[in-house]
Amino acid sequence: MNQTPENSASTPALFSNFVMGLASATLIELGLIEDPATHSKRKSVENARQHIELLAMLKDKTRGNLSLDEGKILDKVLTDLKFEFTKVVSSK
Repeated sequence: MNQTPENSASTPALFSNFVMGLASATLIELGLIEDPATHSKRKSVENARQHIELLAMLKDKTRGNLSLDEGKILDKVLTDLKFEFTKVVSSK
């Protein structure tokens, strides 16, 4: 018998949710927003860099397979995160 999580039918996996989750994780690693699990801020520039590189790889690997809106979201998120990363690294 196949069992699925209760909310899987009501909450489809959306590309934009995935991208925004990675973006949030990046902002947490940059120390710009609080980690919801610990209710504190932390900074790991290397982890933030890895998240940004993962999003860049995702953009490269999905080229030609995204809707116009999905492509725009990914481009905007990457641009914004790279800008924030540069600001954080420059302020050291």
